[in-house]
Amino acid sequence: MSVHQLVTGHVSARLALPEQLDTTAARAADRALPGGWTLTAGPATEAADVEVTTGAAAVTVEAGTVRLRLPIDVAASDTLAYVTYTALERTRQHQRKVTVHATALIAPDGRAVLLLGGKGAGKTSTALALATWGWTHAGDDLVVLGEMGDGTVAVWPGKPTAAVRGPARPLAPKPQRALEPFAAGPAPLARVVRVAVHPALDTASLTPAAPLSVNERLRLHELLGRYISGLPTPLTGVTGVPYGPVWPLDTPALARWRSHLIARLAGGRFDYLHAPGPATAADLLTKEEAG
Repeated sequence: MSVHQLVTGHVSARLALPEQLDTTAARAADRALPGGWTLTAGPATEAADVEVTTGAAAVTVEAGTVRLRLPIDVAASDTLAYVTYTALERTRQHQRKVTVHATALIAPDGRAVLLLGGKGAGKTSTALALATWGWTHAGDDLVVLGEMGDGTVAVWPGKPTAAVRGPARPLAPKPQRALEPFAAGPAPLARVVRVAVHPALDTASLTPAAPLSVNERLRLHELLGRYISGLPTPLTGVTGVPYGPVWPLDTPALARWRSHLIARLAGGRFDYLHAPGPATAADLLTKEEAG
């Protein structure tokens, strides 16, 4: 085994890999993950936070080390980046951070806004429209949310690219584009906004969600618990596999911390945004922030 220092998702950890394992494909996936995926020479010891071996797919946690066993072809593919990112979600949550499915931007005043919503809700299109108003991108689809050392709830930069399909080719695969300008570091969270952008809506509205409904709290629990379960990345590989084992990485202590973070979010500003188009949504958010 060879030990490396891995930085991804705004945490650093020791990663033990089989000797001579080709990591070219994993390194190429760095722009698909918050904080990139960077390997450097590690300490001269086999002790590691994450250890990867080859064989039949399995996950175990022993003495603080997450041990991943991957098929050899999977270990040499870009899946290595995704599974090690997921394994380090345990480390992130111990450091009071969590990966969430969301889009985030930083307003001109330096505070972040977290956009929530399902696939097709309009998060990305609203973010692109906000950038034209002087906002700074802080991640599309994947963002790291958590608490800073002083207890401030903050957003760390997420995935620096977005999949955007042109109107002239509605059925073509979405090409990736770099998000610019992009945040260089964390920003304090000002508000959470659940977005619904659809042309069938006649008018735009921004309505406080507080007090949060039971359904909204359940959605937040699912959002904050998604990556710790390992569901996004099957151990048998990403390509052509529709399912995978649930990873045994969670602990009661991590679940209690997520509940604490949900209480923090519920106690802050939380709004529902409905708009007929992204430009209208961005205009409404910009006026609210300025006011």
